[in-house]
Amino acid sequence: MNMESVERLKEICCDVRADIVRMTNAAASGHPGGSLSSVEAMVALYCNVMNHRPSDPSWSERDRFFLSKGHSCPVVYATMARTGYFPVEELLTLRKLGTRLQGHPSCKTLPGIEVSSGSLGQGLSVANGFALAAKIDGKPYRAYCLMGDGELQEGQIWEAMMTAAHYKLDNVCGIVDYNGLQIDGDIEKVMGLAPLADKWRSFNWHVIEADGHDVAAMLAAYDEARRTKGKPSVIVMKTVKGKGVSFMENVAGWHGKPCNQEEMAQALADIYGKGN
Repeated sequence: MNMESVERLKEICCDVRADIVRMTNAAASGHPGGSLSSVEAMVALYCNVMNHRPSDPSWSERDRFFLSKGHSCPVVYATMARTGYFPVEELLTLRKLGTRLQGHPSCKTLPGIEVSSGSLGQGLSVANGFALAAKIDGKPYRAYCLMGDGELQEGQIWEAMMTAAHYKLDNVCGIVDYNGLQIDGDIEKVMGLAPLADKWRSFNWHVIEADGHDVAAMLAAYDEARRTKGKPSVIVMKTVKGKGVSFMENVAGWHGKPCNQEEMAQALADIYGKGN
């Protein structure tokens, strides 16, 4: 990666953030907070890391992405639109009657969504299944799974961590959006996860700690995960809930609340560097 490419990814990140704000505003519902904190991870993954074909979403050799925290689908929809899966204009149909862009992603309505999600705690198990199938079939594809930190309070995630390590699924890459907040507030006050990276290590995962808002750092983390053999990898990325919008950052109340028109104008100004 050269710096010009990284700068282009940063521009796409701004557009994806703006898309998230606009689409949740148009829907008058949705989850902007945890979508905004995952932008760099998704843009780096879809634009530079995953082997996929937006024009052929069912290509058998594609890498697979699984959104375990299904409520954060606005960031995935926006990234998919910006990489050519469907027109950007369709984003404004989020949660509308008859839309392909459901409030939680549906593989039955939108090509490119591998598995419907929304029930928290299940995504890593599904990613393991696809990764194990790739191993058995001798296929080269990898499985990526984005999880929320609050979601890690769900027991099935820990069972999936054991499974991936047991089968040495080095074609699995977990991504944890470690923004420290969930719908009920501070993660550590609701159900503490610290020391999170050490817990993953104790389950025999290769752990990569990264700044989730540094595109170059995320590209390096994905590359390290790909080069790691004999065990699964997880990127524990430190992030800010509501990143890029001044009044949303580190505020749990924006977990599932869209902007009104006035707030959206301020949010877009913040995202494009024109805020007060």
